[in-house]
Amino acid sequence: MPANDPAGRRFGEAVEAYERGRPDYPRAVVEWLLADRPEVVVDVGAGTGKLTRAVAARATSVVAVEPDPQMRAYLSRSLPGIRALAGTGESLPLADSSADAVVSGQAWHWVDPDRAVPEVARVLRPDGTLGLVWNDRDEDDPWIARLSALLDEYGTSPDADYEPVVGAPFSPIGTTEHRWVNEVSDDSVVDMIVSRSYVIALPDATRHELLGRLRELAADGRDPATGLVPVRYVTRGYRYRLVGAN
Repeated sequence: MPANDPAGRRFGEAVEAYERGRPDYPRAVVEWLLADRPEVVVDVGAGTGKLTRAVAARATSVVAVEPDPQMRAYLSRSLPGIRALAGTGESLPLADSSADAVVSGQAWHWVDPDRAVPEVARVLRPDGTLGLVWNDRDEDDPWIARLSALLDEYGTSPDADYEPVVGAPFSPIGTTEHRWVNEVSDDSVVDMIVSRSYVIALPDATRHELLGRLRELAADGRDPATGLVPVRYVTRGYRYRLVGAN
């Protein structure tokens, strides 16, 4: 969550919609992020546990770090075996050299990299890894392009060309890209959008108008054979290795 954006602190106001509407992460990308088979993994900006859940299936121990108390409470209820702590990328409540890997799903753009990079380096063991991942809508798809145009009308579609900023003491390992389709109900399309910080921050009347138009768009995008809306994504992953600290 961004320390410098009040809207970013309000995800907890739409925690149920966030969990229902946000997609999971493709298994292939999660396995790529954890290619070193780390034992102890820290999920920064864990939210409701979308990435935490996938990581927990592949690591011995997972610690979820999330600043929003409502999202953290949801994560604790749904994943009772996971330690969930209050914290941010800039201030991790963990000991030095206590983790093999740090991951962050849909969250690194909220941190101040000048503060978060050395903090992540502090909690990683030598040669530990940092893995970042985003589920981005596939703008090459005509229906997705219409959705983005609608969001642009309401000023709720931030720059989709974000590239993560991670510098020394990390060295890039590589990137990956995975295209896939998430088939969802009309309600899930609405939940996907209503859980965005920019939409949460809209005036009530404006948000109500936007959501009505979203329902029309979702109905128009339905596959007649399944009754579901095929939402196309490009999941992008980035990996870095700690090379000059500890």
